[in-house]
Amino acid sequence: MKIAVKYSGLVIESDGSVAGHDAGATLVRRLLRVFPGAELIAPQVHRYPGFDVLPLELVDGDQTVVINMDVIDSADAWMRLKANSEQPKLMNFMWWNWTRYDSTVELAALSLSCALFPTFANSERTAKAIHEYVRRWTIQPLAEHAQISWVNLGIRLDHLQPRHEPDRPVVLYPAIYMSERKQPQQFIDVVSRVAKRAPIRVEARLTEPHLVSPQAMTLSRNKWAWVGPLTPSRQQYWEALAATTAFLATAREETYGLEYIEALLAGAVGVFPDRDWARALVPESYPFFYRNLAEAESMLLRAVTDTAACRAELDQSAGGSLVDWLRGHHDDDAFETSIADHVKRWFGE
Repeated sequence: MKIAVKYSGLVIESDGSVAGHDAGATLVRRLLRVFPGAELIAPQVHRYPGFDVLPLELVDGDQTVVINMDVIDSADAWMRLKANSEQPKLMNFMWWNWTRYDSTVELAALSLSCALFPTFANSERTAKAIHEYVRRWTIQPLAEHAQISWVNLGIRLDHLQPRHEPDRPVVLYPAIYMSERKQPQQFIDVVSRVAKRAPIRVEARLTEPHLVSPQAMTLSRNKWAWVGPLTPSRQQYWEALAATTAFLATAREETYGLEYIEALLAGAVGVFPDRDWARALVPESYPFFYRNLAEAESMLLRAVTDTAACRAELDQSAGGSLVDWLRGHHDDDAFETSIADHVKRWFGE
């Protein structure tokens, strides 16, 4: 059985590499590792080393499983495959935040897609949300037979770099977007207050459109802040993480939280809002959850002024080593094995 990956945000460099540091591009690269020789869906036919690119209409739907990362348009994608196939094979990969949709049409379309086609989710929280959407927005016969499974995405442990403690504590804005869901103004408010009480350097690496957002411009005006583009390579990204002292998370909702886990694994002290999505990432007794911005300020100040003691508390919460706990709970080997097994379970060899 062949595999094809459909992702509307796909960008391919001239050398045949999948471009981008965002989660979508990262996951396309991971799927290409899990399924060597998989095809990628794009408007123009092209052959690159290791994979082919072709329009959906040219995919052999009878012999190919299409993994749709866009999800909401799966019914339309299936119909396009059906035009040239007897029994098209399509599954959803639900890796993004379901709260992006709020209209009746969008919610109904997303729910119907996940009811009609096997859906693989990036976390237990995402799977539970999709189950609820399917139950609420579709009819009972479809909801009863929906196939929804999940596994945590995990991270590639071989990217880790040795710690390099900075001369001045570095606080990371743990996202590449300054979208409303991330609540960047709360981040700016808290780090601004901490900067008045301790010497820090705040770093924010953003996608190009968000570099000129109002919040990014506001942050960049501070002498203690650096706002710039994404690192050009994954190695440089991990090198930067290895010199990060702490981060402050302010998002209202996350489906998983890959950036936070990577920063924790690299040795940064993470300060989280007391929300379900954050508690799902770390040990139950993790000590740095804030209920208001005053608590966030106090915790972040401790993280940059008494870092060694904070790291000791993190290890204690994990029963000895937070890094070992993260390795055990967020290893991407589990993701790669699970998604491959589910393709076989749902569609055969």
